[in-house]
Amino acid sequence: MKLHKLVFVSSMILGTLITASSYSWFSMWMGLEINLLSIIPLFSDSKNMLSSEAALKYFITQAMASLVLLMAVIMLLLTEEFIHPQMNFAFMMMMNTALLTKVGAAPFHFWFPEVIEGLSWMNALILLTWQKIAPMMMIMVNKINTQFLISIIFTCLVASTLSGFNQISLRKILAFSSINHIAWMLATMMISLSTWTVYFLVYSLINANIVILFLMTKSFYLNQISNMLNQNKMVKLSFMINFLSLGGLPPFIGFMPKWLVINWMTNQGMILITVTLIVTTLVMLYIYMRVLMSSMVLSTEEPKISINVSSSTLSMTNFLSISSLAFCTLIPSFY
Repeated sequence: MKLHKLVFVSSMILGTLITASSYSWFSMWMGLEINLLSIIPLFSDSKNMLSSEAALKYFITQAMASLVLLMAVIMLLLTEEFIHPQMNFAFMMMMNTALLTKVGAAPFHFWFPEVIEGLSWMNALILLTWQKIAPMMMIMVNKINTQFLISIIFTCLVASTLSGFNQISLRKILAFSSINHIAWMLATMMISLSTWTVYFLVYSLINANIVILFLMTKSFYLNQISNMLNQNKMVKLSFMINFLSLGGLPPFIGFMPKWLVINWMTNQGMILITVTLIVTTLVMLYIYMRVLMSSMVLSTEEPKISINVSSSTLSMTNFLSISSLAFCTLIPSFY
């Protein structure tokens, strides 16, 4: 890794840690801005105009959300002295809207698939995983209205399932999958911090395995997956395990955190949202199965260009995918 990229990655991590460990809203906002200013040089690439365009779109969206967030924080600080206390709820809603825009939750998600489409796989992985931590932590400590949170969950579920159909870009499929998983993460916030942590770690592990496979094989579209799967059985095995796990199919690791959410919500009597979560997850699982089936059925020709896949890296991803099944038996012991 080049020195300037190492500096920006360190600053990005520092910004997230500042936000996650702060007690002041201003300190949290400062951590978000450090994170934003560090990630833009990593996203932009002088050799790729699409990545530069994606970095610009990301910066404009995040800057507007930060402006709304800062204004809401200032208004909240002035509430007791100059502004009527009943306006407190409106400012909290402004803050939550800005944070949901930053994380890419529906209906504030329109920038998310377009930005991720122009990024490289490693930058896309950062946007799918690490960039969610700081806004999610701020949403968690904020007093978010339950009805507003449930409406956002419904919107994320519907938008991700409807938009995920007929997509041929792998990055956009993962983007809409991320919006669907954001709904589950918001649902885990109603349970506990530990449940959200388990869900986020499992989601990040699965995404990392999938992105590593796509990065090694240089696959960006569905027709490229068929060539990838036809030449290596280990790649095919790892690809199937991780995509089915991402869809939450038992007994894979992706099913366990979703089972925790479903179990808690049914005990709380939240039947409607539980059924909606299950149905939309089945639809997303159908989308993943369509990716698998199309990649296996559409092309039976041998690839014209051989793709060199590192056996050690492939063994590592398979080990993480399969060994995570054993971790499923340990999760219920924490609850």
